[in-house]
Amino acid sequence: MQANDSTATAAPGSISGAMADSPPTANQQQNSALIEAVRRLSRASVLVVGDAMLDRYIYGEVERVSPEAPVPVLAVRRELAMPGGAGNVVRNLGALDAAVAFVSVVGDDQAGSDLTGLIGGQPGVEPWLLVQGGRTTTVKTRLIAQAQQLLRVDREDVSPIHAKLGDRLLRIARDAMLATSLTILSDYRKGMMAGDVAVRLVAAAKQTGRPVVVDVHGDDFAPYAGVDVMVTSRRDLALATGLPADDEAGIAAAATALRDRFSFGAVLVYRAEEGMSLVHAGGVQHFRQQAVEAFDVSGAGDCGVATLGAALAIGVPLPLAAQLANIAAGIAMGRMGTAVVREQDLIAALAPETHALRKLVNRDEAAGQMERWRRRGWRTGFTYGVFDALRSGHIHMLQQARASCDRLVVAIAGDAVAASRRNGRPAQPELQRAARIAALAGVDLVVITEDDSPTPLLRLLRPDVLITGGDAASHDGLETDLLRQWGGRLVRAERLPEPA
Repeated sequence: MQANDSTATAAPGSISGAMADSPPTANQQQNSALIEAVRRLSRASVLVVGDAMLDRYIYGEVERVSPEAPVPVLAVRRELAMPGGAGNVVRNLGALDAAVAFVSVVGDDQAGSDLTGLIGGQPGVEPWLLVQGGRTTTVKTRLIAQAQQLLRVDREDVSPIHAKLGDRLLRIARDAMLATSLTILSDYRKGMMAGDVAVRLVAAAKQTGRPVVVDVHGDDFAPYAGVDVMVTSRRDLALATGLPADDEAGIAAAATALRDRFSFGAVLVYRAEEGMSLVHAGGVQHFRQQAVEAFDVSGAGDCGVATLGAALAIGVPLPLAAQLANIAAGIAMGRMGTAVVREQDLIAALAPETHALRKLVNRDEAAGQMERWRRRGWRTGFTYGVFDALRSGHIHMLQQARASCDRLVVAIAGDAVAASRRNGRPAQPELQRAARIAALAGVDLVVITEDDSPTPLLRLLRPDVLITGGDAASHDGLETDLLRQWGGRLVRAERLPEPA
């Protein structure tokens, strides 16, 4: 996932290609400045002011249709709640170990209380969540089955906050500006920035000499005239300017017009899986996403804004900061839900030698990736093993596995399972074994599992092909029955004899 236009791909079905040594590339050298910047992001001190909301995720399984109406019945398995909106910007800054002050407004309801607890529990965050009586805290509830979103339910109040509350918010924000290096205004159009609040926040930032990054979800940019960086979507850019933004040339023209009209220092256009475009005094730059399969774009923009703000707060030049924002957003898009991006994620995306680490995912991420591949019409494969030592026999088996499918997921037995099978601890710890397998070009994802058989993951991933080797823990009857449920098949790979 690089921010330039070059893409390196392994030959289809190749397993050993990633094992070969290669000299440093020009891209690696160019990325050194970005990597150095990433390592300093934890020094950032940022104020976030904006609309906080609560994101709820309800996960379950759909196995039948309701007899009451032709709708699926979701059998709930687990629920998750996390800060959304401007709160997600705060989460991502916290994930980068930056110091954060957060000013927002919640209602005097249970959701507001839950959100206050979630924000306050984050290390390095100083929360100022003001409560307005009678106001409904914004809550977005997503129902998800088999890594697919079935429905989203929103509960919100988008009326302007009370005038006296706005005055108090401004006083707190101004004090916080003096204690931080940069301000991010995150306007989700939920009422907090309505009226003259946005204008007064911009004026306060100018008076304190703090740079301002604004992320507006809408096409009214007038309250933010003169800010340092305006972040917007391609859709809102087109609506605000009346100009087409269908390609890079159109985006550049529209962003230039927007910048000139409102005297923005720069305009950064978020184009989801296509990347970002930056228009500033130095010219126009387009940052493209490479090899990004957008699984869930919710929250990816917040992640990009947080990374941009942290980078600018420590003095990273704007073009480099925008490039990092694009990379961070791309990583977030490849994950389920409003995911955060950490320093190690950015380093892995920038350093080709650590590319394999991005293949290491958890069970839910693997299930989501499998579903996405299926929607694209690709044949998915799955295999399981300990892989204590990566020998030629393993390579031969994995080559056969890759030849049986378009995308291959390998499950690695965790240390506890491997120890029980080997009557003692494995020679290599699970992370090292997983990294070795992930380094193989023909392996697309690696999951470390504590299951002592492939059956639980088989139920979750529902691959088109299950490949078993000589050392795989296999229960052929059960596995075959499971595969038959979704039209999958079992392939028994032949292993080479190991040398004496």
